[in-house]
Amino acid sequence: MTDLKTRILEDIALTGPMPLSRYMNLCLGDPVSGYYMTRDPFGQKGDFTTAPEVSQMFGELIGAWLVSAWQALGSPSRIRVAELGPGRGTLMADCLRCMALEPKLMRGLQIDMVDMSPTLTAAQQKKLSHAPCPVRWHSSLPDSDLPTLLIANEFFDALPVHILVKTQKGIAERHVITSQEGKLGFADLPTKLTISQSQIDATPFGTVFELSPERNDVADNIAAGIDANGGAALLIDYGYLQPKTGATFQALTNHQMVDPLDQPGEADLTALVDFTSLERCFKSRGIHVSGPVSQMDFLLDLGLLERAGQLGADQSHEIQTGLQQAVTRLVSPDEMGTLFKVLAATSFDDPMPGFQKPS
Repeated sequence: MTDLKTRILEDIALTGPMPLSRYMNLCLGDPVSGYYMTRDPFGQKGDFTTAPEVSQMFGELIGAWLVSAWQALGSPSRIRVAELGPGRGTLMADCLRCMALEPKLMRGLQIDMVDMSPTLTAAQQKKLSHAPCPVRWHSSLPDSDLPTLLIANEFFDALPVHILVKTQKGIAERHVITSQEGKLGFADLPTKLTISQSQIDATPFGTVFELSPERNDVADNIAAGIDANGGAALLIDYGYLQPKTGATFQALTNHQMVDPLDQPGEADLTALVDFTSLERCFKSRGIHVSGPVSQMDFLLDLGLLERAGQLGADQSHEIQTGLQQAVTRLVSPDEMGTLFKVLAATSFDDPMPGFQKPS
């Protein structure tokens, strides 16, 4: 039994059933035993692989997108680029290689990296130790009066979710409880949280809804910054385009699905992102939204195939094969291509690359 599991059992014994959202927060962010606080989970030897770790092409294309957004803002002399949940720092390092082609942008650029993990922050600091501009690290996104370009790749999926169930007695919320055998289990209990009356009326008893007010709060904070100072946000995550019912909450270890209650703090806990809800947060503040579109359409429109051709020109068969495999992983519908979605929120209405389907 893990130390965190022992403490969760004690917490439930003292205070009663624990909402799933709190359980998720503890498993991922507990200062002593939280999943992201104690390890580097990326890559084949970890629990999952993100797009920046698949190929440098992903980050380079995001860097090109950031340059386009900076130009759409009028090429301001000072600007901030912020990244939420920057992993090992691979994405930002690859972005900077592309952004460095614009000297004016680099002269006034400030990077803010936002991560709660000491382990991953150390990896980012090593990766960006020779960055061509100032880089700062924070546990939460700091306020700034600069126009901001923000990236969040696989960030929102790890924010806590609430699972609600329509029962004959009203709306219940999923909690973590202790069974008679001393094991963790689930129970749907009364809650103050609710859903719209139209959703209640349109669905049968037993219907499950997955909500994340925490995600909406983060999106609203980003929107407020864009509204106040100008800028753009690029959100990339696995999720769905239209509101849906059912629970997507899951746990992953060593690239395999596992029981989320088995070893708290030892598995990644995630849930699919409701992009409609995020879109609503930005539009409520008058922010222009592009997409969401599939990662496949986004990367192909940005020129993924052309970049792969450039990198593979006159290279060995082995390198060319590796590039082909990376392209497949990033854009194939059987891989990351359609599972992942991309949304842009901007203070301007200019059409942005990546949001027009390739012909």
